[in-house]
Amino acid sequence: MSVELRPHHLLCMLTYVGRGYSRAFTEGYDRIVARLAAGEAITIVAGPDAICAPLMCRERDPHCLRAGAAERDRRAARDVSALLRRSVVPGETFGLDADDLAALRRAFAAGAIRDACQGCQWSALCTAVAEGGFATAKLDIAGQSKERA
Repeated sequence: MSVELRPHHLLCMLTYVGRGYSRAFTEGYDRIVARLAAGEAITIVAGPDAICAPLMCRERDPHCLRAGAAERDRRAARDVSALLRRSVVPGETFGLDADDLAALRRAFAAGAIRDACQGCQWSALCTAVAEGGFATAKLDIAGQSKERA
């Protein structure tokens, strides 16, 4: 099995600390983080993914379906593809190891892969998490220590 993620959620997972839109959202996100930490692969999807699922049921016009989310995906896919030197397009499946996570967090903290974050309501929280060296972030790959950017 693999975790279905849209490209911009590759950035969101770097700073996820257990906050979200609702209790169902954070509980679902916690399960996704646990799956990734256990080594489950990621499959890139276009549009709503495993993280979006709780919002799809609760909102009449979920932001997951809006053009802004698709633009975030486009920007994130471009930046993450370049950083990790792998294709980040719908249908691609790949593993994320501790080295990948560390590289993503270093680039995120440096602002190098944050173009997709422009206008996001969570941007200030993510900046604070990155400035804190990701110490409060929940994702930890393969049981190794979290990278301190």
